[in-house]
Amino acid sequence: MNIEQVTGACGAEITGVSLDSLSNAEFDQVHTALLDHGVLFFRDQNISLDAQVAFANRFGPLEVHPIVDGMDENPRITKVLKPAGESASFGTGWHTDNSFFETPSMGSVLYSKTVPPFGGDTLFANQYLAYDALSDTMKELLTGLQAVHSASEAYTVDGTQEKYEKKTAITYSWDDSILEEVVHPVIRTHPETGRKALYVNDMFTLRIEGMSKAESRALLDYLFVHATRPEFCCRFRWTPNAVAIWDNRCMQHYAVDDYQAFERLMYRVTIEGCRPV
Repeated sequence: MNIEQVTGACGAEITGVSLDSLSNAEFDQVHTALLDHGVLFFRDQNISLDAQVAFANRFGPLEVHPIVDGMDENPRITKVLKPAGESASFGTGWHTDNSFFETPSMGSVLYSKTVPPFGGDTLFANQYLAYDALSDTMKELLTGLQAVHSASEAYTVDGTQEKYEKKTAITYSWDDSILEEVVHPVIRTHPETGRKALYVNDMFTLRIEGMSKAESRALLDYLFVHATRPEFCCRFRWTPNAVAIWDNRCMQHYAVDDYQAFERLMYRVTIEGCRPV
């Protein structure tokens, strides 16, 4: 196994292993690398969807998303299809997966099958570095603050109605949890590394508790931009049969919509997490 860091901020590419036949010792290396680098990339993994599920399941139980429809044969797998000639509309904004859950997702495993000849990259941003780069005064201000997260804006905007009507490649099912609000700390401590990370995102974080609307908006607007500064990021160019796994507890990501003319097909499974503290 070879682990090669891809940027100074985050991300590592691992070669010399097949994810459908990892020994326990090899899995331990992968797990440690995920904690060290935040996101891992594996190319040329011609594995089955069952093998993808089995690999993800080694990190913990898998989720069935309450809104985004899974595959009929296995609801834990989301078929992420973007047809040729259409704009991408799934994950196209900075976010942490499912931060609107009471117990947000630990991580996600994304497996590419059909990719465009160019475009469709995924960006990742290290939220440890985002926290570390804050001034001591800002860290003191944010410590103890709570933010409200909800899917109410992301899953009710113009353009989602066709998904609920099952007219699109990726479809949604209405769930009352879309309108619910949950509260998480603005700064969370990673349960395995003990490191502090910024934990707000533009897609699901609505406001800061205890602040006026204007105060909350000004602070969140600053944090959203700060959290995704280029020096905190890496960018992955997909190839067929590539796999990425990222740690939602310390990373944000963004699916770039710049390949409208081409089809892209991927499969995603998501690992259950714990309540942020």
